[in-house]
Parts: sequence; C-alpha cells; structure tokens
Amino acid sequence: MRLLAVALTLAASLTPVGPLGELTGLAVQRVQVADLVAAAKFGTTQPIDDPVREQQVLDGVRTKAVDLRLDPENAARFFRAQIEANKLVQRGLHARWTEHPEEVPHHKPDLATEVRPILDRLTTEILAELKDTEQLRRPTLKCEIHATIAERSAVVLHRLDRLHENALAEAMRPACS
Repeated sequence: MRLLAVALTLAASLTPVGPLGELTGLAVQRVQVADLVAAAKFGTTQPIDDPVREQQVLDGVRTKAVDLRLDPENAARFFRAQIEANKLVQRGLHARWTEHPEEVPHHKPDLATEVRPILDRLTTEILAELKDTEQLRRPTLKCEIHATIAERSAVVLHRLDRLHENALAEAMRPACS
C-alpha cells in the first residue's frame, strides 16, 4: 500500500489532455485512493457506505465552496460523484478480494492517518480546479468534448483497468453541469 501512495504521487505528474485535464487528473487520483480505502475496510466491520462521514465531507465542501465563491450545491454534486466513484471501486475490489483472497493487500492503511490526509489534499485541489474551470464547465457540447478527451486520455495515461475507468466516468459525470 505504501507503494500505491508513492504511485499516486507520481501519477499526479501525468496530466490528461485539455482544459479539463487537471480536474480529470485529480479525479483519477481520488479514484485510485479508493484502493487504499478498500484495503483499510476489507475484512473489518467498517461498511463501504458511511452516510455520516459522507455528509461531513459534503458539508465541508459546501463551506469551502462558499469561501471560493463557487456554487456550493454544484460543488457538492461534483463531490457526491467522487464519493460514489470511490464506493464503486471499493465494492469492486472487495468482490475481487473475496473471490481471490491471494490478491488481498498485506498492508491495511489507517483511514485517519494515512488515507484522509490524501483525500483532504485532493478535496482542496479539486475545489480550486472547479473554480479555475467554472466558465468552461457548463452544459454545452464544448464542455462534453473537453471532458471526453480528458477522460479518455486519463484512461490511457494512467492505464486504468475497467473498474477504475468506470469509476472515473462516474466521478466526472457532473463535470459539465
């Protein structure tokens, strides 16, 4: 798992193509962090769905969005998609590891000390990128084209498997709304 954390740091240097490339790259990082969350929760009583924690994240996003002069509900909608994408990866990995126990990671990261700091950093960076791309991210064909190019290039650059590719599609679904 420490190797995954290093890989996530290195992956940050690979930016998908286009004006939504930075935002998409951050979404990729967040989708990849789901592997750490899945490893932390697998074989424990911690559920994948955690409505209380999810609400805390969304409330924090709304507060930070107001400070950035972003529409708090649009920001929360984008982060709701990030959360759902993360859960998609967790469910997929838990199913894989249940079927193939030999693939279960040996290291179980601590959510509070190892994973949440990464997620908190990504939240800040994603909010800043939402602000930077605010004018482009409208429900237009132009935005959809930029989003598609960024997503497809991210899949190639990061060599995403089908699970992570589907999660990225979920994470970026509200990008042009």
